[in-house]
Amino acid sequence: GGRRRRVAGESCSDDDDDKPVSTIVDVAVADGNFTTLVTALQTTGLDVTLSDVDATFTVFAPTDDAFALLGDDTINALLADADALSNILTYHVINGQVAASAALNAVGTEVEMVNGDFVGLSLDGDDLLVNTATVVTTDIQTDNGIIHVIDAVLIPPTAKGNPTSNIVETAV
Repeated sequence: GGRRRRVAGESCSDDDDDKPVSTIVDVAVADGNFTTLVTALQTTGLDVTLSDVDATFTVFAPTDDAFALLGDDTINALLADADALSNILTYHVINGQVAASAALNAVGTEVEMVNGDFVGLSLDGDDLLVNTATVVTTDIQTDNGIIHVIDAVLIPPTAKGNPTSNIVETAV
């Protein structure tokens, strides 16, 4: 027959159905250094989004130590305010896959995050910065994207609104 013999080391197909899927959330849970992030994702339901294997994301993942810098009061307040928390979490996510090499090529530019706000990419020596957070680990591959570990929580810019008084009124 016309059947092709399999060469040693060659798989039958590109899809290995026996291999368990390892999503961004799975990897974050298994790592153990992202318990606050995972709790926040579960609180907002974003864990379901970031577990979608039909989507691709890049996540700048703050460690537990990064969240701890906010203080317990701030963390608890955010966990109680799903909308604010969701806005912050989606400020850590890019639709699509962006490897560290691509991020380095984008240094000096702004990148749009899922929440619609932008982050700035820059270098501090050899360190890649996202706004003022340092990327401490890059290119953790998952089945639905890439995780880059950062040392601080990214806070979206706040809408400035219209001034309610001028300098003279403020001074008086």
